[in-house]
Amino acid sequence: MSDPFDFKPKMDEYAVMGNPIAHSKSPIIHSLFAEQTGEPVHYSAIQVDPGGFVQAVGNFQAAGGKGLNVTVPFKQEAWKLVDARSARAERAGAVNTIKIEADGLFGDNTDGVGLVADLIDNNGIVIRERRILLMGAGGAARGVLAPLLAEHPAALHIVNRTPGKAQALADAFADLGPVSGSGYDRLALEPFDIIINATAASLAGELPPLPAGIVTAKTACYDMMYGAKPTPFMDWACQQGSGKVLDGLGMLVEQAAESFYLWRGVRPQTSAVIAQLREQLSNA
Repeated sequence: MSDPFDFKPKMDEYAVMGNPIAHSKSPIIHSLFAEQTGEPVHYSAIQVDPGGFVQAVGNFQAAGGKGLNVTVPFKQEAWKLVDARSARAERAGAVNTIKIEADGLFGDNTDGVGLVADLIDNNGIVIRERRILLMGAGGAARGVLAPLLAEHPAALHIVNRTPGKAQALADAFADLGPVSGSGYDRLALEPFDIIINATAASLAGELPPLPAGIVTAKTACYDMMYGAKPTPFMDWACQQGSGKVLDGLGMLVEQAAESFYLWRGVRPQTSAVIAQLREQLSNA
């Protein structure tokens, strides 16, 4: 006879969609959040073939799914698909979080707030009145610009191998603060307070053509990528004498916490989860 008090609530289904997806830490992160908060959340990873995103979301919605994270290469497609968007998703031009509601799909972008939370709350980095260099002009850079500018830096410069893309992105966000753009060859040879790598170069084991002289012991260098070993950008930053060199693991957990809060109305604690993932990476 079963114990009437041994009741487990029905689990609500959430997932991350992308391609590739096998490497994703999101199922681990959200399982830890669910365990921590007692929320009845079951979270899985779903690989979606190119051209199959809309169908995959429809199937998940029809099966009673409650929410999705969206990663490469479907963030722009998700932006087009949703019925309504948050202001930050609207501005970013990309959606990485979908809340499935009775009247449709609500899209948000938690990447920027995740980055800012990791910089300020986890690592004590001051953004206000600081000079920031943002490397890259793709979706990753676009997704974090508004939250960074909301912290009122003294200046934010976007640098990209294609100067026109950097300038176009700067122009698109110029109403939010002091933002400019250029190619690497026009980069002023003066130190920055914060340098953020939002390029995919680290995935290919490459380093963008950064000049010497833009890093001091007071410069914080941050790579949005993460792994068991330091990225080429992180190695370069250490060689240049950067006083603080960080990867994007904390950003990953912080943006996930923001997604979890959007879905459940409960904000999980992130520090223990970051520490647990860091330990897993070091043992990999």
